[in-house]
Amino acid sequence: MPRGYSFGRAEDATHPEFMRAALAEFISTLIFVFAGEGSVLALDKVYKETGDSGVVMIAVAVAHALGLFAAVSASINISGGHVNPAVTFGALVGGRISLLRASFYWIAQLLGAIVASLLLRIVTNGQRPVGFHVSSGVGEFHALIMEMVMTFGLVYTVYATSIDPKRGSIGIIAPLAIAFIVGANILVGAPFDGASMNPARAFGPALVGWRWNNHWIYWLGPLVGGALAALIYEYMLIPTEPPHHTLHQPLAPEDY
Repeated sequence: MPRGYSFGRAEDATHPEFMRAALAEFISTLIFVFAGEGSVLALDKVYKETGDSGVVMIAVAVAHALGLFAAVSASINISGGHVNPAVTFGALVGGRISLLRASFYWIAQLLGAIVASLLLRIVTNGQRPVGFHVSSGVGEFHALIMEMVMTFGLVYTVYATSIDPKRGSIGIIAPLAIAFIVGANILVGAPFDGASMNPARAFGPALVGWRWNNHWIYWLGPLVGGALAALIYEYMLIPTEPPHHTLHQPLAPEDY
């Protein structure tokens, strides 16, 4: 049954658990963006030297998957391991998180992405983050749909393995499945629009590298795709009155 929609209590903003959750999202997003964008910067040199774009794309997908697996695993027991404003938006649309908590998560995720991009610029001796843009020959509408579909798959996976109260005890499967779907989607979408699926992942490098081409796509696409996944899973796949023998203990509101 849907958790219910709420703004959140003002006193929650200073609650230690609330602050720990936001800090976890900040650090985990920093870890993920540093690994993901860092792999793009590092492997860009490999591509220039070898000309083998296929190997580079696979390596970037693997780097993102490994970085996200670590980031989600490190924060899933503290904040739910969102590491993505689109995931947080999906949880908000599904009534699994309050607006206040979601706002703090968004701020933490964006700050984490910005700090990661700044650190990359420092350690690479001033190299500008690449970020995302629509490839030549690909229309903006097609890229928008691509981002929506890929993020739909991501948030649907998050719901099935991490948010669904019927999921039971599946331990490491949640961060592993989330990492796998992101890595797989990068192999599909990278040649067309870079495959962001994450507004924070796109925003940090765009700000620090000052590259804003087609940037709106990397907000609208993931947010719409994430919201659709949440609505479908929440209202069509989670029974409103499940039999008692199939019930699992639901997450406390503070968990998300």
